[in-house]
This record gives sequence, structure tokens and C-alpha cells, in this order.
Amino acid sequence: MRTLKIGDVTITSIIERDGPWRTPAAVFPAYNPEIGAKHLATLDPEIFDPATGMMVITYQTFVVRTPHHTILVDTCTGEDKGYPAPMDFPKQRYLDEFKAAELSFEAIDYVFCTHLHIDHCGWNTVLRNGRWVPTFPNAKYVFHKREYAAWEQATKEGKQPPGNVWRYNCEPIVEAGQALLVDDDYMLDDTFWLTPTPGHAPCHCCVNIKSGGQRAVVTGDLMHHALQCRVPEWSTIFDWDAAEGIRSRRRFLGEIAGTGTFVLPIHFPHPTAGLVEPLGDAFDYKFVR
Repeated sequence: MRTLKIGDVTITSIIERDGPWRTPAAVFPAYNPEIGAKHLATLDPEIFDPATGMMVITYQTFVVRTPHHTILVDTCTGEDKGYPAPMDFPKQRYLDEFKAAELSFEAIDYVFCTHLHIDHCGWNTVLRNGRWVPTFPNAKYVFHKREYAAWEQATKEGKQPPGNVWRYNCEPIVEAGQALLVDDDYMLDDTFWLTPTPGHAPCHCCVNIKSGGQRAVVTGDLMHHALQCRVPEWSTIFDWDAAEGIRSRRRFLGEIAGTGTFVLPIHFPHPTAGLVEPLGDAFDYKFVR
């Protein structure tokens, strides 16, 4: 994708890592290899690496430039977090791509987090003099208030994801006075608003972007791979509530299929942006090239 333009808004991808990552069977507990092979044969080839048998997975941030704001949606895994393998990959690429996009940390006005998993809020903070501080000093960070509360409670109960994500990536933002804890119906303006799609995380949200009569939606982890359009019931091992995630995925795909809405899943590889069309009782995903 790199850059998508809708109306007077541009959306640019900043990539932290990409390439083969995990096999479908390792991610989707209900995966059926025979059914999966049939779908992979007719989906865009960029999403799967036959040599390794792995899905091609990208970690990326979307930079949204509007006439009024510069906004980041999700912030990948970050650096210095002490994450275990395979999340300990080098992070210099993210910094290099940020610079190549002619961005500075100080230029960011808002950071939206679709949810608070390890790979969606990592660059929220950086380590300075032994303390985690906001990476983007002039930004307001938008967290769903119940998503934030759920991970705060999980951390207190010792159930936090690897790397103590809430304490490293979220709590310092609130302490710095830079957090906006919002509800399902939050709207930044008529260009930006949230759609609740819970399941993968307690209060996972999609981010809607609209301009010039066109709409794009950053779908976070509503789906990790295009196979989940063909079989929405294939939930991932990472889901908080798999059944609720299936309902959210089916509802969302049903609402946007055939509408010309650009879909921007965080983990889909280049060219990333795509359109969803009805396909029997499921859906098809095709990249926009």
C-alpha cells in the first residue's frame, strides 16, 4: 500500500517487519488444511509463502494526514521492551521508515490504538533514563476506556501478556496526562470515528476514516489474514473471546462487503488495502493495486 489517498486525506504505511511468520494451523485452532489449501489457491498470492508453508504477516502503523491533524493508528511492538522470541526482532526499520515519511515524533497529534495487545501499542512509549515515557510528546493517545480497564485489571491479577504490556505501553501515557479514555461512540471529527468490534480483545475497535465521499477502515486485528474472510469462524489463538470475535467479524464484513470501502488490516502484507465482496455465505478479499 505505502500510501492510499481518499478525498483530502492520505494514509501511509510504516512497516516494522514483514514476511513469513506462522503457519495457518499454528494460528487458527479450527484450521482445516484441505479447505485452507483450496482458499489459498484463489486468494492473492502475497498472503502466503509456499516455500515455508507460512502466512505472510506484516507489522505496521498507519499514518493518517488530514487537513487538520497527523494521526497514527496502532504502533507495532516498539523497542527495549524485553519481549521474548519471536517478538524480539530488530526495530530499526520502523525508525528508518518513520524518517523516510518525513515525520518527527513531535509532529504527531493523535495516536489511536485499536486494542492494547503487544504488537499494537509498543511504540506508545520509549525508555528514557530508566523510565517509560510517551514517544510522541505532543500527541493525545486514544484508548477505549473499558479496553484500558480490562488490561489494567489483568495486570493486577498477574495475567498480563508477555512484556508487561499495560505497565510499559499504557500506564505511562495516563501518568503523563496524554491519554483520552473514550467510549464506543467516540468521534474525533467528521473524518475519524470508532466502530466497536470486540472479541479479539475486550473492546477492540476499528477506526473509520472518511473524506471526499470515500471511506477507509483500519481493522486492527479483527482479522489477521485473508483466510478469515473466506472462513470467518477461524479465530486465532490470540483472541480474548473467540465466539464474540466471530460475531464481530461476520457483522463487520457483512456491512462493508460490496460498498467500495477500503479495508486496512494491520497484519496484511503489501499492498495491504483491499475491498471485501460477498462470496456465498462468506466473503472475498482482493488487494487494491
